[in-house]
Amino acid sequence: MASETASDTTAERTSERSKARSASTGEKSTGEKSETREGERTRPRTKRAPAKPSMRVVMSNAVEELCELLRCPSGSVSAIKPSDSGWTADIEVMELERIPDTSSVMASYRVQLDERGELTGYERTRRYQRGAVDR
Repeated sequence: MASETASDTTAERTSERSKARSASTGEKSTGEKSETREGERTRPRTKRAPAKPSMRVVMSNAVEELCELLRCPSGSVSAIKPSDSGWTADIEVMELERIPDTSSVMASYRVQLDERGELTGYERTRRYQRGAVDR
């Protein structure tokens, strides 16, 4: 019997705490929130701006879109930086594949991307043989 009394007392305490918590948060006993009281201010809901894509996502999109436009097999990003209107990236692509690989023709393109990372423009800035080294 002592254990029954102890569990009854614990249940009563839990019920009292729940009621006290509900009263302090403005909830009804059924768990529903009470309506806003007269004179209370509610915060207006604000729309969140869409999150900027990460640099990795921007780089991936830039290479994919440029290679699709140029119909080249693949490319790599040699530089990327934020700009006033989004991003600017330099992408290296193989324009003409030759044997041996060192004689293949490569090109460097500067691309502009908007805030979402979508390609808005590009230009070829350099064309060179794969084996060539800058001095």
